[in-house]
Amino acid sequence: MKKLILIAVFAFGATFMSQTQAQSISENALGLRLGGGGGIGPEISYQRALGDNNRLELDLGWRTHSDYDAFKVTGLYQWVWNIDGGFNWYAGLGGGVGSIDDNDEDHNDGAFLFIAGDIGIEYNFDIPLLLSLDFRPEFGFNDYDVVDQFSPDIALGIRYQF
Repeated sequence: MKKLILIAVFAFGATFMSQTQAQSISENALGLRLGGGGGIGPEISYQRALGDNNRLELDLGWRTHSDYDAFKVTGLYQWVWNIDGGFNWYAGLGGGVGSIDDNDEDHNDGAFLFIAGDIGIEYNFDIPLLLSLDFRPEFGFNDYDVVDQFSPDIALGIRYQF
């Protein structure tokens, strides 16, 4: 059932993408992605346009906590569609790698891999400012009990475009 829903979403996106005009997106954007939920924490975020309506997003996240220290690197390929004026919505797929250093006595440390999806909305201001709100579900894989199998992350993005 999940595969059928995923195929339907991609078919709808491909159909919608072919019927819309290309939306020009910024060549580069650099800023912060401030998340919550199951994500690691704040992320330095870089976006690079690969065409008129697709881009690559690279994020470096970290967290220093009383129970653990962690970092992760995420890469996502995104498709961007214009809603109206400066409003866009986007969806993407990708993954990444991370590491957790557990400060407890059980030393539940380790590296992990994850795959991620991404869906969000953004507003491109007339000044070089881009604000976004997105939902990123992540599915982690490792040999330890370091990360949850499923980790939803909701974040606000603030980026400077150049």
